[in-house]
Amino acid sequence: MKATPLLGWYRALAIATGVALLVFCGFMVAKYGFHTAEDITTYVAMLHGYLYIGYFVVTFLLGQKLKWPLGRLVFTLAAGCIPFASFVAERRVVREAAGQLPAAGARQPAGV
Repeated sequence: MKATPLLGWYRALAIATGVALLVFCGFMVAKYGFHTAEDITTYVAMLHGYLYIGYFVVTFLLGQKLKWPLGRLVFTLAAGCIPFASFVAERRVVREAAGQLPAAGARQPAGV
C-alpha cells in the first residue's frame, strides 16, 4: 500500500481515536465521580479500543513506509492512549509527511 492513502487513514483514525478517548474520559468521570452512566461507559471503552486497534495498525504501517526511528514510532503509537496527544501527533505527522510524500495527483514527466 502506498503511503499517501495511509496518511489519509491515519488522519481519520487519529481524530476518531482522540475524540473517542475524550468521550471515554468524560464517561469515566461520570461513572466514578457521580456514579452514573455505568453501562454506557463499557460501550464507549469498547469503541475507543476498536478505533485504537485500527489506529495502531495504520500508524505502524505509515511509520514503516516513512522509515520513522523507533522512538518516534512508539510515541506516535502511544498518542492514541493519551488524551489530546493524538491531535498533536496528527498535526505533526501530516506536516512532516507532506514534505516527504509526492502530491496525490502529481504525475512524473514521461521518460523519467
